Amino acid sequence: MSEYRTSIGSADETSIRLLGHDLADDMMGKVGFGELAFWLVAGRRPEPGELRLFEAVLVALADHGFTPTVIAARLTLTGAPESLQGALAAGLLGGGSRFLGVTEDCGRFLADALAARQGESDDELALEAVRAVHSAGERVPGLGHPLHKNGDPRTPVIFRIAEEEGVLGPHLRLFDAVGRVHPEVLGKTLPLNGAGVCGAALADLGFPVGILRGFALLARAAGLLGHLAEELRNPAGPAIYDQVRARE
Repeated sequence: MSEYRTSIGSADETSIRLLGHDLADDMMGKVGFGELAFWLVAGRRPEPGELRLFEAVLVALADHGFTPTVIAARLTLTGAPESLQGALAAGLLGGGSRFLGVTEDCGRFLADALAARQGESDDELALEAVRAVHSAGERVPGLGHPLHKNGDPRTPVIFRIAEEEGVLGPHLRLFDAVGRVHPEVLGKTLPLNGAGVCGAALADLGFPVGILRGFALLARAAGLLGHLAEELRNPAGPAIYDQVRARE
């Protein structure tokens, strides 16, 4: 027997086990992919309200049009049409501080503020946290959006679902407070963006902040796969490449 152990899954000649259950008999056709993703990471099955919020987050993060990550994926497929996996990976590798990574950054920002709380109200704590980030010359994670300047349509939906399901916790409440108080520090009003609210929601669901970006990548993988399927049907990559060459 191997000295390396995992609680995730195992297989032998006649069966596959996943999370302690027989994959074929107990899970296939009975457990949805969103529920499985939650279960794999959390080590427990989600409650119905948790699952609804979690799947709403995955849907919210799946696609946002022709972002740099999508363009990278499509152009990689243009250069290597035999490598779908390379094109998908190229898109995922672009998940950072401006695209996708904000989910983790915002969750960490909120978690750090909550860990330092010393009895302040949500608004007081949010004000301190925003001031600290701003004075350091950094962007406040979860604030602002290059397109949705007057409000990200995903944000109120995540808040509403969390409220309806009774899973609106301290991270979402603090994020809401950030939306109220930040103009006092920044001198302008910015929208609470979808990536940020998703990070707050995932943190309220109990996931460690170090794993939050993984869920953004999981969701975006579906969106990228859709773009790559479209690229095979109706290529945009060659035209993008030709436009760049024309500017040289």
